[in-house]
Amino acid sequence: MTPNGIICEQDGAQVALDPASAVPGAASFVSHAHADHLPAGSGPVICSAETRAIAALRGTELGPDADPGPARMVDAGHILGSRGLVFGDVFYTGDICTRDRGFLRGARPPRCRVLVTESTFGAPGFSFPPVREVRDRANQIISEMYARGVPVVLMGHGLGKAQTLTDLFGHWDPLYLHDGVHAMNELHRSLGVDLPAGIPYSEASRRGLLARRPWVMVCPMLPSRSPLVRELRSVYGAVTIAFTGWAASPGRPDTPPVGRGADHVLPLSDHCDRDELLDLARRTGAEEAYVTHGFEEDLAAALADMGVRARPLGAARGRQTARTRTRRRGRSPSS
Repeated sequence: MTPNGIICEQDGAQVALDPASAVPGAASFVSHAHADHLPAGSGPVICSAETRAIAALRGTELGPDADPGPARMVDAGHILGSRGLVFGDVFYTGDICTRDRGFLRGARPPRCRVLVTESTFGAPGFSFPPVREVRDRANQIISEMYARGVPVVLMGHGLGKAQTLTDLFGHWDPLYLHDGVHAMNELHRSLGVDLPAGIPYSEASRRGLLARRPWVMVCPMLPSRSPLVRELRSVYGAVTIAFTGWAASPGRPDTPPVGRGADHVLPLSDHCDRDELLDLARRTGAEEAYVTHGFEEDLAAALADMGVRARPLGAARGRQTARTRTRRRGRSPSS
């Protein structure tokens, strides 16, 4: 166990998996550019070029490229540039999604002996509908609102979900984007993602375009009390739709509130649901699994029922090949 994340050691080589800060003597593997996975410090880093570019846009300059040695990265399907790491016979997923969503292709997990996986939605009852069903329901809402001249605000995590929403619903015209979403979309476009172009909110507001209703706007997941959402609702009569995996909550007391006061809440996530996590383990053929970041005990018990030697990573004390940070990351309500 370390106070600074998971350390994987094999054949004399060592790599820190999504550490909170650089680890002396080890390269840091940064699975993706969400803030809770970006390390402090300037040590050598293994990551994708997209992760490095997105981190820089968000104000984090990652350390120099590390020689991955025996390790190799595989697409994790979570957000642009997200990667899992194969290190010998160990596969570390980072955050992972095996479902295709817009321009994002689901992860194709490699074979391994040891699986280290997240469990954000690993509790019983978390089951996401097909993306097409969510898209069709949202399009139905937007169509009904457009017929009444009512604008619609689509809300999701500003990195990842917002770009998926832009891709899925960018055919609606006109398309406006929260300024932060616009900047992230433009970076995606520069990295080869063919996202529909949109007008940033500040420009649309300055030009008086918002008064010409209806329209669609893509925003980060903002609470209903935020000044922007209050303005869009009170001045322009906008209806809000929040997209989050927590909309599929089985009603457990340990799941966060969803929707943040949105008019509609639809289940769309950049993570695997419970059955997809179990299928992930089957597809890897893992004999042993360590579970972290979420409903660890629930998922570990289900994996053990499948015949996998599984445990919550916090219980892996004394192991030399898998260690966990003591500072647990919180589960994001907008995952």
